[in-house]
Amino acid sequence: MSQTTARDPLLAAVAAGVRLIELGQPFFTGMPCSPNHPGFRMTLIRRHGDMERPDGGSAANEIIVTGGHVGTHIDALSHVSHCGELHGGIDAAEAQKGGAFSALGAETLPGLLRRGVLLDVAAVHGVPTLPAGYGVTVADLEAAAERAGVAPGEGDVALIRTGWARNFGDADTYLSKAAGVPGATVEAARWLAARGIVATGADTTAYEQIPAGAGHAVLPVHRLLLVENGIYIMEHLNLEDLAEQGVHEFAFVLAPLRIKGGTGSPVRPLAAVSA
Repeated sequence: MSQTTARDPLLAAVAAGVRLIELGQPFFTGMPCSPNHPGFRMTLIRRHGDMERPDGGSAANEIIVTGGHVGTHIDALSHVSHCGELHGGIDAAEAQKGGAFSALGAETLPGLLRRGVLLDVAAVHGVPTLPAGYGVTVADLEAAAERAGVAPGEGDVALIRTGWARNFGDADTYLSKAAGVPGATVEAARWLAARGIVATGADTTAYEQIPAGAGHAVLPVHRLLLVENGIYIMEHLNLEDLAEQGVHEFAFVLAPLRIKGGTGSPVRPLAAVSA
């Protein structure tokens, strides 16, 4: 290729220097997990020295057991149904026959390279962490967008910071079964959906508001986003570094695992910004 050929703008931007900011939590045995899902377990099944090759080489490997909605992950559209139907009116019972989804499975989750917007609701309220069970309102999201100087729009990824990721190291506090967990209300989710976003996420167990004592018995925001609007949901994000660095607009990068017929995928989301 001739050196005079114009460089692709994306490649030119990467060549100029890109800094990556982690948006996910590490995966480890005993990490917080929704009561609706099997927890994450990892252990070495071969250790260095268990078998040594003639040249002195050795290898170690592990076995991993986890649900698809444990740790930082993204929900596929097959994850939630309402009145027996998935997104687009697909019959849920028919689609799940045989033990894997024949429609809207995790293999259909898209890779994402989109504009990301951080809506820092905790910062709007001037607190490191929103109160347990707090419902994030439309007014909160509007105030966060105004504070950031950027609002989510068509095709964007909108991330809501509650500050709850600060509790991730303490499973009881993070899950907060009695006091609840902060998150988006139905009205806030409807506001996001109306703006045409493709995906949204938060730094909590269930993304949406979990009132005190309510648990995960009813999840109306999941219905509104996944079933009614086909908008992907990410949970257990860690948005602290992003907030501390004052980044509110960025290139959001995500590559889900193509788990055929699954309902979700563990992920490692990244924010890419100019170096």
